[in-house]
Amino acid sequence: MTKNTKVNAAILIIGNEILSGRTQDTNTSTLATWLNSIGVKVGEVRVIPDIEKTIIDTLNLLKTTYDYVFTTGGIGPTHDDITAESVSKAFGLKYEIHKEAL
Repeated sequence: MTKNTKVNAAILIIGNEILSGRTQDTNTSTLATWLNSIGVKVGEVRVIPDIEKTIIDTLNLLKTTYDYVFTTGGIGPTHDDITAESVSKAFGLKYEIHKEAL
């Protein structure tokens, strides 16, 4: 990235546990600090519930405005987590399990 390059990003926090107050978001500060330190301007942070349509609609909106959209959440991937599948739908990609990572 050169000094003249303008790169921006949004942070999308997904999780009912964040919205309920049961879990405190600490990811935003860490991620925003790091991104800004490498020249990526964070223009927006949103917190949304674990609802597939909301995740897809929000990603579709943010990806038209920002160069990068970072997703994060509350307690991490659980057996009922829908984030990865929703993100794949928003980007029109096939959802697959990576066997080695699993």
